[in-house]
Amino acid sequence: MPAIDLGLYAMTVFLWGTSWLAIKFQLGVVSPEVSIVYRMAIAAAMMFVLCLAARRPMRFSAVDHGLMAFQGLCLFSTNYFFIYSGSQHLTTGLVAVAFSTVVILNIIGGAILFRTPIQPRVAIGAVLGIGGIAIVFWPELAAFDTSRQGTFGLGLTLIGTGFASAGMLTSAWNQRKRGLPVLQSNAYGLFYGAIVITLLTVARGSEFVFDPAPAYVLSLLYLAVFATVAGFWSYLTLIGHIGPDRASYVTVLFPIVALALSTWFEGFRWTALDAVGIALVLLGNAVILTKRLPAWHTADTSA
Repeated sequence: MPAIDLGLYAMTVFLWGTSWLAIKFQLGVVSPEVSIVYRMAIAAAMMFVLCLAARRPMRFSAVDHGLMAFQGLCLFSTNYFFIYSGSQHLTTGLVAVAFSTVVILNIIGGAILFRTPIQPRVAIGAVLGIGGIAIVFWPELAAFDTSRQGTFGLGLTLIGTGFASAGMLTSAWNQRKRGLPVLQSNAYGLFYGAIVITLLTVARGSEFVFDPAPAYVLSLLYLAVFATVAGFWSYLTLIGHIGPDRASYVTVLFPIVALALSTWFEGFRWTALDAVGIALVLLGNAVILTKRLPAWHTADTSA
């Protein structure tokens, strides 16, 4: 893999892995869905400022706006809404395992959408990675509550994962088939996504309050600036470079980063089972990334 792609890959894993710790500081006074509204609105404003400062062209056709809106609906609003709603009934580990299935969805969706054959190494790496994550969180999987509440939460999380996959595949389509630059696509996508998540939150009846505590404000800014603006730029650019199937493996790796941070900040203790799971995750990562595969080419992957 070229150095630039490795850099984008590592950047995405780090930013999204550290975001898990930041999200903990968001919980409390403000409901999760309202915090998402604030996060996406701040990120959208920043993206437009960046585009204007860089003098990027902002005029696109109605079809392009429709595609960017769909990307925003799937990747910057509904996926968060459903996953956060599902996480209220599930443990963090179960959410991580459920969301890691986005790798499988992207492999299948990419093959259908772009008519490219499924690479055996990518499929094997995905299975190894998801299996490793399942082993790491096995105690939580074994304790899964099969009651209506637990099943409902799992269903919501998987729906959110499906929306996330659709958004990732839409970004790949926008870059490969429409030649849309990532920077402007994300700006408009975040704008449309912020509108959708606001409407969903209002429909749910959530109260729009704000927590002025430094921990909440700083974590909100970190999530908006680094996890959203920088994180999604690096990830979606990576999708344009190597395809949604291989790029989506970052969703398997960033929970491992989150656990590493939990070791330092929350006293998480590793077990032999955790070590086996992480070994499988890293093996799957090596399988997916070390083999030279057909390159993806887009009209503009640096914007």
